[in-house]
Amino acid sequence: MAESQTERAHKRQRMSKVWDHFKLKKEDRKVQCVYCNAELAFHNSTSVMIQHLTRKHPVKVNSSSTSVADTSASQRPPDCFGRPALSCTVEEAALLTDSILKMLVTDMRPLSMVEDEGFKKMISAFNPKYSMPARSHFTSLMEKKHQQITEKLKTVLQDTESVALTTDVWTSVATESYLRVACHFVGEDWQMKSFSLTTGPLKENHTAADIADLLEETTDKFHIPFPKVKAVVHDNGASVVAAAAILKERHGWASVRCSGYVLNSVVQSTLKNSQTIANCVASARTLVEHFKKSEVACAKLQEMQKQMGMPLLMLIRDVSTRWNGTYHMLSRLLGQRWPVAASLSDLAVSPNGKQLHLDLKQEQWNLSEELTRVLGPFLVHNLKKATLSSTFESDSVKEFQAQVIEQIAERWQKLFSFHPEAPNTVLLAAALDPRFRKLKFLPAEDVFKVQSQIQSMALAVIKEERQSNESGNQAAATLESRFAPKDGSFTNTILGSSSDSDNSDEEVEDKQQSHTVQKEVLQYFGELPLSKKDNPLLWWRTNATRYPTLAKLAKSFLGIPATLTPSERLFFATGNIASRRRAVLSSEHVDMLTFLHCNHGLL
Repeated sequence: MAESQTERAHKRQRMSKVWDHFKLKKEDRKVQCVYCNAELAFHNSTSVMIQHLTRKHPVKVNSSSTSVADTSASQRPPDCFGRPALSCTVEEAALLTDSILKMLVTDMRPLSMVEDEGFKKMISAFNPKYSMPARSHFTSLMEKKHQQITEKLKTVLQDTESVALTTDVWTSVATESYLRVACHFVGEDWQMKSFSLTTGPLKENHTAADIADLLEETTDKFHIPFPKVKAVVHDNGASVVAAAAILKERHGWASVRCSGYVLNSVVQSTLKNSQTIANCVASARTLVEHFKKSEVACAKLQEMQKQMGMPLLMLIRDVSTRWNGTYHMLSRLLGQRWPVAASLSDLAVSPNGKQLHLDLKQEQWNLSEELTRVLGPFLVHNLKKATLSSTFESDSVKEFQAQVIEQIAERWQKLFSFHPEAPNTVLLAAALDPRFRKLKFLPAEDVFKVQSQIQSMALAVIKEERQSNESGNQAAATLESRFAPKDGSFTNTILGSSSDSDNSDEEVEDKQQSHTVQKEVLQYFGELPLSKKDNPLLWWRTNATRYPTLAKLAKSFLGIPATLTPSERLFFATGNIASRRRAVLSSEHVDMLTFLHCNHGLL
């Protein structure tokens, strides 16, 4: 009976093409390689023979017209090198698959990459035993990973006292509009934290109400209570501004315009007011675009840079949404003026007399130099002082300088104005920043009013904490009251009721807390301001024990970004996700890939 089972096993094994390379020694229960005569133990399995062929005779195997893999057993074709498809352990395969998914998410690679021949060959070279799953499998894993990270982020946000949202509308290569939403807060370690929440699709003709609804849905999805949201930081888009106004009315979320966009709108509008300056910037842009579009011109510029011993730098084109783009374009062009001029003199670069058309006139070069001296100080502190200390020959630049300073002063006055009826979030954040606590940009009477507002808010924080503690003890107090006398006792009659005593104790406690907070506020604002080069969050981490109540307010207000820069840095690679190759992605998968990439620290 046993022998017949062996015979049947042998017949099944002989179905595999591996027997073209081995001879069976039935008596010794061994197999012998026909190439090297090596003898291997045979236990009714071809695995040992396949491994021997792969290690010792790969050329023989690859030249074979059929695979040596036992397809009846593994149901797997040979790998892309023609080698037998060996099997990984479940643990090895899971680790490799997860590593590939993390690479795709971290490096912003399309999921279709797992179908690329070169990628499959590389993975096979690293581990011949690994069989690449189908693209649909990675899609399924991405969806599961998205759910896992969503739950992790919910837990993180649950422990925060307050958050700020940043949002802007973004358009993909496929001309689809998305609303990007991120949240920001100061963690327990006094480090700024930023997380992507969603990249949600918007209707073609979306309204402010649509944006407001999506922001509410996003906060609800991550279990963020509406009162926990302190502010929404946004750009100057009309629909986003209107949406922020809706949310302020509904939930009291402060509407904060990105300071960078405010500055940009001032500079860009003022640049267009002067026709001379507008023409100069347009000519510079045309010159830069010529070198950007022409490979011949670009190669010639690099050649001239080498000959003149200058660094190999590309010209920079300005971007309308970035005022500093104009500064960087003109600054780089001025630094590369002579290599550019030498390149334009080559007929291959500027045929048919285009040199005179492309090159800037001498007065435009002079104007560009003065413009960079005006725009440069916008990148540093003491803006007004830095710009007024410079003198300019061009009347256009002088007028531009005066208009920019006037408009910025007007915008900043509005941004930091004191409102007794509704606290100014930006102004309170500045007051709680130890670098600007003196509020020197405000009149003295307004400085005192801001300090009073902060003192009132600090008292409210203490009162809220006390109420929270009292509600926690309410159950115990209710239980205790069951056993209390139903009518007035002799003790209460003589000494007074317990409620009278409680009210008196509360009044005393209120006065003590008010005195403590007042002392804390006076001491904080009485200190010298921190250097503008220092990190205010690090200062608070060191001094939180000295100012425990104000520290809670500072963590809330300093967690509101002044600009959209943290959000833009977070979403920097969003455009890569929805590139032309990925334009077929569903909006749901665009959201998942963006979410996982931006929050890869939680993976």
